Amino acid sequence: MSIFTEHNITIGTSALRLTLSLLAGGLIGFERESRRQPAGLRTHILISVGSTLLMLLSIYIPQAFFDMKNGDPGRIAAQVVSGIGFLGAGAILKLGNNVKGLTTAASIWVVAGIGLAIGAGLYFPSLIALVFILFTLVALDYLEKYIFPPERIKAIHLFFSGTSVDTKKIRKILGGYKINIQTIDVIQEIQKEKVQVRLLVRIPSSLNIPVFYKEIRDLPNIFKIEMDEGI
Repeated sequence: MSIFTEHNITIGTSALRLTLSLLAGGLIGFERESRRQPAGLRTHILISVGSTLLMLLSIYIPQAFFDMKNGDPGRIAAQVVSGIGFLGAGAILKLGNNVKGLTTAASIWVVAGIGLAIGAGLYFPSLIALVFILFTLVALDYLEKYIFPPERIKAIHLFFSGTSVDTKKIRKILGGYKINIQTIDVIQEIQKEKVQVRLLVRIPSSLNIPVFYKEIRDLPNIFKIEMDEGI
């Protein structure tokens, strides 16, 4: 019987499955590390190898202890799937209105699944899953950025002298730069004869900010412009 088709947990099958798990976790982790994500190469390897080891343990216990023949190999695996969610949550970062790390959290969860599958001896499904995951992380990333250019959420504060402001003109300028307005608030200080316009916007990463600022400064009665991260 080939070591690839052996069902019993032996030294040979354990070494093979742990090695394949290391390679699978390493490939996904390398891709995440190349993008400077919080969970990178070592984290994904540890998750994959650890999941494989736990699955090997789940299968080995009923084989080695005759009084536990009715043991459920899926019990430990189920705990891995639920427990890995806590680790994945640590990779998610919220910066203002921007949420980062969701893809890395998903890769942590799925690499645990690959580790469990390899530990159970499902080599071909694990290989197919690995190919699909790498295709999603690498190829689809380029396609996604081409179809949906990345945007940044910013808060823009415009300060005007006087008691009124032409918001239609502001909208027209922002629309010309493909800036998507999420919210717009106009605050009038009649006694001080000042008007503040607060905008929460999505800015394309390709925006030429100096040129944009120059056009905004040409608005009537504007005396101050501020831009910071959206809150």
